[in-house]
Amino acid sequence: MTEHIRLGVNLDHVATIRQARGTRYPDLMEAVRVAEAHGADGITLHLREDRRHVQDEDVFAARRVVTTTLNMEMAATEEMIYAAEAVGPDFCCLVPERREELTTEGGLDVVGQRSRIAEAVARLSAAGIRVSLFVEPEPRVLEVCAEIGAPMVELHTGAYANLEGEAAERELTRIRDAARLGAELGLQVNAGHGLHYDNVGAVAAIAQIVELNIGHAIVARALFVGLGEAVREMKDRMLGARRAMV
Repeated sequence: MTEHIRLGVNLDHVATIRQARGTRYPDLMEAVRVAEAHGADGITLHLREDRRHVQDEDVFAARRVVTTTLNMEMAATEEMIYAAEAVGPDFCCLVPERREELTTEGGLDVVGQRSRIAEAVARLSAAGIRVSLFVEPEPRVLEVCAEIGAPMVELHTGAYANLEGEAAERELTRIRDAARLGAELGLQVNAGHGLHYDNVGAVAAIAQIVELNIGHAIVARALFVGLGEAVREMKDRMLGARRAMV
């Protein structure tokens, strides 16, 4: 286990504020620059089917501005695969998506939709884009991810984030076991969803996890301390948790 763990900063909700009034501000590319300058190892933008926050022009602009890595979250649809091929992000994270949801709910059904997701992985890989699959921390799910050639997974931490006490500990054990299995299967293991400053440490301490993708908590904290400080604080908590386990 190394001390370093990557922080991918999801800036969707900077765009949410902009879209609320249809203005040109806050400037999403300024947010990219600030986040990178204060410790972000990558930038994540979710181009949703309904374009509720990030717009097509945002991901094209981010491709020009991002100096770390650009991760494009998206559904495994023809429209989004075509968009990713045009943008050329470093990574794509395939997520389930429903119009009525407030945020992504649960992991991809890679077992039930194996052929469709395998086709998306193959097509994006052929375009030179590394693919991550947003999945539940379940053994069979991880086995299928490896079987269809996905190089990465992002373990859904939403259930853990919504639980407390013994229930949270059981879910954390499930995440630990999944991270260990994923690494054994040759997958790069990332994690994210619902993580915030008070619960991130236990997940960051898991040796096999390479990257955490966090957005809402950072943007919310930025209202009080500024985006740069919010990113720095999150990165410090992650690195502190990782160092404590070395």
